[in-house]
Amino acid sequence: MLKYESIYQSLLMQIQSGKFSTGAKLPSIRNLTHQYSCSKSTVLTALKKLEEQHIIYALPKSGYYVVDNHVFKTPLSTDIIDFASASPTWHAFPYKEFQHCTNKAIDTYQEELFRYGTPKGWPPLIAEAKKLLESYQVFTHNEQIFITTGVQQALSLLSIMPFPNNRSTILVEQPSYHLYMDLLKTLQLPAIGIQRTAKGIDLGRLEQIFHEEDIKFFYTMPRFHNPLGSSYGKKEKEAILQLAHQYNVYILEDDYLVDFEYNPKHDPLFTDDYHDKVIYLKSFSKIMFPGLRVGLAVLPPSIIDIFQKYKMTTDIDSSMISQAALYLYLKNGMFEHNKTKVSNIYHARAKILHQSVQDHLPTYESTSEIVMHSHIVLPKRVNLKSFVYHLQEEGIYLDSVERNYLDDFYHERILKLNVSNVDAYRIEDGIKKIASALKNPQNYFL
Repeated sequence: MLKYESIYQSLLMQIQSGKFSTGAKLPSIRNLTHQYSCSKSTVLTALKKLEEQHIIYALPKSGYYVVDNHVFKTPLSTDIIDFASASPTWHAFPYKEFQHCTNKAIDTYQEELFRYGTPKGWPPLIAEAKKLLESYQVFTHNEQIFITTGVQQALSLLSIMPFPNNRSTILVEQPSYHLYMDLLKTLQLPAIGIQRTAKGIDLGRLEQIFHEEDIKFFYTMPRFHNPLGSSYGKKEKEAILQLAHQYNVYILEDDYLVDFEYNPKHDPLFTDDYHDKVIYLKSFSKIMFPGLRVGLAVLPPSIIDIFQKYKMTTDIDSSMISQAALYLYLKNGMFEHNKTKVSNIYHARAKILHQSVQDHLPTYESTSEIVMHSHIVLPKRVNLKSFVYHLQEEGIYLDSVERNYLDDFYHERILKLNVSNVDAYRIEDGIKKIASALKNPQNYFL
């Protein structure tokens, strides 16, 4: 081992062991040369390596200090089969690649990144996002694309701001995205529901609601619905667009899993919207990592000005550093490479989940889609509390759908099955245990 490498390893071990805590100053270069019996250049080479890894930092005429003495530890494997968590699997996160982009962004665009940005988002990222959106068959103009602090910010702003149709009630599928349901309840916004099942929605009921109610917009997940996992067919999407135009209702399309689509013929609602009624939302949380907090919103021209006004009063602009890093990540091809890798991981799990449900739970209503999350509809006699507790004792974690519903809407007895955090080889075993528990009389009301 070269001398500077042994010094590097020695200092690294001392930092990680806590001898030099976060913020602590390292011994001077003179003391280190004496301690390790080497030249000044050898010590500087070792310190430079630690600095490049963001373990230490230098202050001119002062010395070297520890940035953070904590190190990443691979999460320990457990015997738990977690069908409840919807978070992306940690080992699919593009840590190293995105770190390169973040460092490069700070070095290259530092003058632009450390001041207030633009209300719509960083122009280079918007231009690159336009290319990405086109790969999803979302063709638009730069002026219509907004960078938001995650899709959650876009949902919040759109829900509270006025719309050109001068209406106030929000229509949501039931069940639906739990955090959006929480938002509607927390802000006490006027909202009503329409039932969605694995077979879709009742288009007659949708038209009735559009006709009779004061609907501002209809929030929908046409692709890989959360939590059901089902998707609308072409005819359903055409009918929804026609009704939206007929009754002057906007459509809020949350396409959060577009990167996991394997059928190139499945286009978003936005693709066939010829009347500027669809607002398109794109998330990076599942394909990259939730902590990125960058989302895309494509808006009809009629609501651009009011959306920009509301966004400026919220945060002026989303994180400039995250925007610049994402710009580089998209531009240099890393995103496309990682998308293929991650989608393959999840698609493999999705196929096992789909087959396992068909094999072991064939009599229960579920989605026909091959996607990382699915569901089954439980009989009304199942004691859900007892059922979930019984399986938890066996190491199977499940979640209820209570938060996926508006308070005043009938709650179906739906069991969510998400495999984004379940190793492929354990999925079928977990489904078998669920099937076994459904045969146990103790899990039913008398």
